[in-house]
Amino acid sequence: MSALNIRKKAAFAALPLIGLAGLQGCALPGQEPPRLEQAVPLPDRWSFAEAEGQQIAMASYWQLLGDPLIDEFVAKARAQNLDIAQAAAQLRAAEAGLREARGARLPSASASGGVGRDVGDLAVEEFQFSLGADVSWEMDLFGRISSSINASRADLEAAGFTASDVERVIVATVATQTITARSIAAQLEIAKASLANQDDNLQIAMWRNQAGLVSSLDVEQARTQRAQTAASIPQFESDLVATANVISTLIGEPPGEVYRKLFAAPQSVPTPPSGIAIAAPADILRMRPDVSAAEARLAGDLERLGVARTQLYPLARLSGTVGTSSFGIENLFEIITGNVFANVSQLLFDAGRTRARIDASRAVSEGSLAAWQQSILSALEEVETASVDLEASNRRVEALIEASDGARNAAILGRSQYQAGLIDFQVLLNVESALLGAQTSQIAAEAARATAFVRLARAMGGGWRMADSDNLQTGNDGQ
Repeated sequence: MSALNIRKKAAFAALPLIGLAGLQGCALPGQEPPRLEQAVPLPDRWSFAEAEGQQIAMASYWQLLGDPLIDEFVAKARAQNLDIAQAAAQLRAAEAGLREARGARLPSASASGGVGRDVGDLAVEEFQFSLGADVSWEMDLFGRISSSINASRADLEAAGFTASDVERVIVATVATQTITARSIAAQLEIAKASLANQDDNLQIAMWRNQAGLVSSLDVEQARTQRAQTAASIPQFESDLVATANVISTLIGEPPGEVYRKLFAAPQSVPTPPSGIAIAAPADILRMRPDVSAAEARLAGDLERLGVARTQLYPLARLSGTVGTSSFGIENLFEIITGNVFANVSQLLFDAGRTRARIDASRAVSEGSLAAWQQSILSALEEVETASVDLEASNRRVEALIEASDGARNAAILGRSQYQAGLIDFQVLLNVESALLGAQTSQIAAEAARATAFVRLARAMGGGWRMADSDNLQTGNDGQ
């Protein structure tokens, strides 16, 4: 068959598709998610959070704490944390999914070849060679392929924002755990210092008892107080090891090195900046990668709903084959045959399976809408709560600093007066216990204040970078 005849057959076979080709401009539009303001009514201003204050660098907010170990641990976590590594792998998988979806726009082709020989009395003794190729292409009449590409692009965007959100959470967790470790170490030192004072008190009580100045009641009370303080030290040590091990896991290292660094570079609980400026609610939400990820997942599910709906409309395919065969390689291309076939199919009856898939896709998209709305409300809640908590923590620390100062002076006076025999041991016991409680409460409040700062910065969308990907963009993909 000549090449001219092949072209004629292909032209006649394609005639049924000429009218359908015009329908590509009438593809069903994909449904877009509502705007942020439509998803949840947003307040113009915060109800409890104080919006006025100093601007901080959200991309590196933890550096404002002034703790070198926090800076070091955050840098290691960003490079080595395994949750971040898993999120990055999911991002690469989403990139591959988008490339696969885009490939559906182009024809698919396959080639085949073979060699054979007849056997038997009448068989031709020569080898027979054959070559062939098949080509198939689906026309995107009602947007099935376009919607699939859009869904894959939304999945990629969601994966990118999810990876960024994992980083946001990990950075905040590392900073919080390091603050906790500093707090435990400080409380441990306070307990050791108190134990040393209580050793002195016990010794003084024993001397006074031996001298007949006090009864053995003072000795027993001193022993009880000392034993209770001594019992708290192992718990602090255990808690410090556990917290250091958590940090080790977060930064992708075996336990041990973090614990050694905490003791090699001791430092007080970090003090965060006060009076932080908070952007408007709508602006905060646009900086939250978890909210953006939920919106992207909704967009993908809406596109998949469109894909499910296209199953109710005609499907058009154009396929063709070309091949040749001969006895002997030298004559292989003398005769070439081929055909082109245009096919249009329409679903008539499938016992409701397609409608069920559409209903399932609609339910999934409704769930994604609810998840997006929930992420918005959660973000607003976190900002409001963390802002109030930071302000309350500041006031609490100020009060406890004064309480610690007064308790320290009272303890000094009480110890000197007990040694002089001016007060009984119960008074000394009370002032010593008050000092230990005030100092411990002050350290805990300072840690709560620093943690509240981290939570506020995290709630405001700090501590993440856009995941690296050439495909994280909003191009129209030639549609």
